[in-house]
Amino acid sequence: MNDFEDDYNIEEIARQKARRRKRHAMKMKRLRQKRLRKIKAFLFLIFVVFIVCVSGVVGMIRGGDSELKDSINERETLQVAVDNIKNQDTIQQTTMSKVEKSSNYTNIDSEKINSPYISLIDVKNNQLIAGRESETKIYPASMTKVMTLIVAVENVKNKNASYTFAFEMLNRLFLEDASVAGFLENETIDFNELLYGLILPSGAEAAEGLAELIAGSQDAFVELMNKKCDELGLSNTHFMNVSGLYDDNQYTTCTEMAMIMNYAMKNPECAKVLSTYQYTTKTTEQHPEGILLTSTMFSRMYGTEVEGVTITAGKTGYTNEAGHCMVSYATKDNNSYICVTAYAGNKWHSIFDSFEIYGNYLP
Repeated sequence: MNDFEDDYNIEEIARQKARRRKRHAMKMKRLRQKRLRKIKAFLFLIFVVFIVCVSGVVGMIRGGDSELKDSINERETLQVAVDNIKNQDTIQQTTMSKVEKSSNYTNIDSEKINSPYISLIDVKNNQLIAGRESETKIYPASMTKVMTLIVAVENVKNKNASYTFAFEMLNRLFLEDASVAGFLENETIDFNELLYGLILPSGAEAAEGLAELIAGSQDAFVELMNKKCDELGLSNTHFMNVSGLYDDNQYTTCTEMAMIMNYAMKNPECAKVLSTYQYTTKTTEQHPEGILLTSTMFSRMYGTEVEGVTITAGKTGYTNEAGHCMVSYATKDNNSYICVTAYAGNKWHSIFDSFEIYGNYLP
């Protein structure tokens, strides 16, 4: 081998070594890149896990805050409810201001209106805005049951209580020709259903059942009714029974009957009952399908017959001595009104008299 060949071999060996080093370097570079990608993927995975964990912790914290807020809200709501009850008690224990005659008072002398005794009250301003013999004493008949409702709702100790009807009471009311809801001997009725039986079909047996359930006797309950009259400042109203059956010493005036209705409508429970058209009682052995109770007032009207006026609640009444009478509660625009009519010639006169009054004497 000559010197040229030796030099060539040496240079070739050097080039091969260089190529191997280069391939090794590229291999190591790729390996490092591969490891780096793995490290990045691992770090990204750790980052994701971290984010999930943090989110969970934050959610738990927020959930705790939400639960805490809910707890606070519940306590605040409960306190509001307690305050409302206290306020309601204050309202109920405060003597109502006497209804004043409006400076724009109108004496109702229209021959289209049959009832000889009328009061039309502006609730918002507590004013008598129209009337006819509005301060004359009248027999309230079953309008009495509005006061019975008030006293029952305000004095019941257990709203889950019930009353079982006995033959003696039901037979006596039958002989007295009293209006009834239709409850039967040995039938047990809940307090709430007695309220609807009292107002909607004007049940005298429901009235006396409530009296016995709450006060132990009708006489004791009537004492509560007259005590309520004193609290409300009713100087020309007195009760002798809970149903409205005639008694010469059971009387009111149209204006004071309107005051009683006004007070009742400020109580949500009373207002709900007085505003109901129909209610079906629970099933009992005596009435497997319950009893469909229907309002004596809303069975004779829709309440929307007068344009712009809606009659939302009320109670009718009738005895031979009282004639046909009715107290109703109506709304127009942003105000409320109460109309009381008494001693009408028939049940339709009291209905159409109220339409005539609401249609022509509201501001």
